[in-house]
Amino acid sequence: MKRALSLYAAAIYLFLHLPLAVLAVFSFNSSRFTVWEGFSPRWYQAVFRDPHLAEAALNSLIIAFTATAAGTVIGTLCAYGLWKQKTGLLPNFIKSTLYLSLVTPEIVMGVSLLAFYQWVFRFLDVQLGMHTVVLAHVMFSIAYVVVVALARLRTLDPSLEEAALDLGATEWVAFRKVTLPQLMPGVAAAALLAFTISIDDYVITSLVAGVDSETLPMVIYAMARRGGSPLVNAVSSLIAVILGVMIVASERLRRSS
Repeated sequence: MKRALSLYAAAIYLFLHLPLAVLAVFSFNSSRFTVWEGFSPRWYQAVFRDPHLAEAALNSLIIAFTATAAGTVIGTLCAYGLWKQKTGLLPNFIKSTLYLSLVTPEIVMGVSLLAFYQWVFRFLDVQLGMHTVVLAHVMFSIAYVVVVALARLRTLDPSLEEAALDLGATEWVAFRKVTLPQLMPGVAAAALLAFTISIDDYVITSLVAGVDSETLPMVIYAMARRGGSPLVNAVSSLIAVILGVMIVASERLRRSS
């Protein structure tokens, strides 16, 4: 039975990761087609020389870092508030809505955000752009941060903070010097997860982005639709490696917390 389960797990992992392995191999193919003609790093060199890809990558990084910073702060404070207020109708309602946002299809969330922006723009002289993408990413990042941070908070002993308050510390000092240091592994894991989700998002971003806020996933999708380009293989391999490292780091932080 153990051998059968091991073979089953290996088959599942092979099914999930074989396409990525093939993609990575052909990103070093000297040919423009899916026929191996020799090893060459030419497509990676072309990626770093492409100004369109560089601009899209910069937009993705700006959006991801900004959304991660804002989402992590807001989500951590929200998780702390829910942890302090353990019972009641309002905390339970907030938790339910947070989990609902996690399972809502991205296309539904993107269309609803676009409709909301269009309604707001009737009263404000504002157009779609980087700011609308950042706001959208902050919105869906908060739920992930709250879930991860709240899981870490549930393992903490609240009596430590209560002891600090009894010894004369203010609520802010008790949070900053007692609770936050214990919470930091969870916060770091949540931030890495939020960054990964933000930089990888395509559906919501494509619906709320302006002409000057094209991100890397949008450029890759447009290139792939025009036909199989070796640049897509190289860029996708780089993204897979970078995000894979971040996911592994996030999981290790989560386990250590």
